This record gives sequence, C-alpha cells and structure tokens, in this order.
Amino acid sequence: MIERTAQMVFAAGALVFPGGRIEADDHAIAADPALAVNAPVDAEDAAGRVAAIRETIEEVGIAVGVVPAPLATTIAAWRAALKAHQPLRPLLIESGSQLDLADLVPFARWRPKLLAHRLFDTRFYVALCPDLADAAHDTDEAAQHVWLTAEAAIAADDAGHHSMLFPTRRNVERLALYPRFADVLAHVAVTKPQIITPWFDEIDGKRCLRIPEDAGYPVTSAPVPPRI
Repeated sequence: MIERTAQMVFAAGALVFPGGRIEADDHAIAADPALAVNAPVDAEDAAGRVAAIRETIEEVGIAVGVVPAPLATTIAAWRAALKAHQPLRPLLIESGSQLDLADLVPFARWRPKLLAHRLFDTRFYVALCPDLADAAHDTDEAAQHVWLTAEAAIAADDAGHHSMLFPTRRNVERLALYPRFADVLAHVAVTKPQIITPWFDEIDGKRCLRIPEDAGYPVTSAPVPPRI
C-alpha cells in the first residue's frame, strides 16, 4: 500500500492501494488480443485490469500480469515513460510483452456517492505478487510505501499510525478473513458480486455509514468521523 502525500487534493495522508483512473489506452490494450490475453467479456472490467496493472507499475514499480516478466531495468524505463504521460501500449509492443488479465481477479466494486462534486466508481482486484518484486513508491504521489498484512494495516489504523478511508478499511477487513490467496479466490467464487454504494443511517443515536450485509464484509457499518 502507499501513503498519499499531505499535498494531495483528495485523501491526503491516507493509506491506499495503488490505483488510478481508466484511460483510453487501457481500453485499446484490452481490446487487442496481441497485447492482452484472457480478457474478460466485460470491456470495462478488462480495461480496469489493464489500468490496475499500469498504475501499479507506475506507483510502486511492481509489474503484475506482464508476460514474460519484465526485467527491473525495463520496469524502470516503463515507469519513467508512464510518468511522462506516455501510453503503455507502445511500450508493450516495443518490448514484445503481453498482459495476462486472468492474473487479476475482481474482488470488489465500490461506487460511493458521498461527495456532491466527486463520484468514484472503483474496481478492486486481487493478484499474486510476482517473485522478487522490488517495490519503490512514486515520490510525487506517495510519502512512502508499506508491505504489511491486512491485520497489521487494521492495527496501524486503529493506533493512529496510518489512516484509511471507509472503502479501504472495509476491504482490508474483508481481506483479513482469508490468510492465503487461494482462500480469497474461494471466497470470491461464492460471493455474489454487487456494486457497493454506502449510505448514511442512524444506529443507537449515532450517525453511521453503512454497506449491504450480504456482500462478504465482516464490518458493515461505522460511526461517521466528525470531519465528514
């Protein structure tokens, strides 16, 4: 995970997963069988997986789902190019690389409507980290990166060492239920996918933020902090 810099306009200082918005180039890659294999039928999902791969390379230098696995020098060159707003597609073509979109498994989709001026539609994916991956955060967007278990992330949030937004915290709590990647996959396979849109409610006289009870999350409500 990365800790967003204090200068960021949104979620400054929060602990988040690598990610970003889907771009037109992501759609182009996902629709090209020479560049993306095992693409899902849902074009938005396919482009989302490409975006997740691209953003993870740019933000932490880890190339998930790239075949053959790129050398560290290649990843560094791609990061520099992506940072300079160059598209990923020509980089893949030049290096003879493909993206195996089956390496990313849909875990959750959240569409909060809590801010009138900003609407998020965020897809969360789970994947195995490539062997010998060496993370390094993008210093423009992140103050630091941290490798930690879901349990450790929860403990750090509770202790005030890190902070997590409501969707991040709920997904980390859900991940904490499953100690192995295979366990996560088994859970996803039997959990009906749905778009999570939190809503405000009052519970025992306290204003809370809630999510559906049947979406696989162990915690489905939390008191609204005073700053919200």
